Amino acid sequence: MSRLAFAGAILASGGASTAVALEPYTIVGDAIPRSLGDLAGNAMRGSALVRDRERGNCLICHQGADASEPFQGTIGPPLAGVGARLDAGQIRLRLVDASTLNPQTVMPPYFRTENLQDVAPQYRGKPALSAQEIEDVVSYLASLKTF
Repeated sequence: MSRLAFAGAILASGGASTAVALEPYTIVGDAIPRSLGDLAGNAMRGSALVRDRERGNCLICHQGADASEPFQGTIGPPLAGVGARLDAGQIRLRLVDASTLNPQTVMPPYFRTENLQDVAPQYRGKPALSAQEIEDVVSYLASLKTF
């Protein structure tokens, strides 16, 4: 099962697993203001993750900033201009776990390991993206200032 399938099959993990310790974070309002693990993001790596159909798979639900990318979704808001609409901390919280803002969201939690369903055994106890990957995607999305 790819991480795409893991991200798409979110809701409550069961059974034994090898849990990965997640970097702690603090939610302030509608944001996680500090980077996870005090890591610096890399926008180029973040761009690759957004486009990667097995890792981030953002384009399954979102229209990306590059119109030439095939098979883009329309379920979520467009990514173009997201850096003008949200600051890095707001983007970070939406990637980590958007359900803290909207319990009915279809946005998968990319940095949560608890209360998930239908997760393949090899992915149980592991986040869909690492803290570094979250920071890379935050860096890329925060750079998208124009529509």
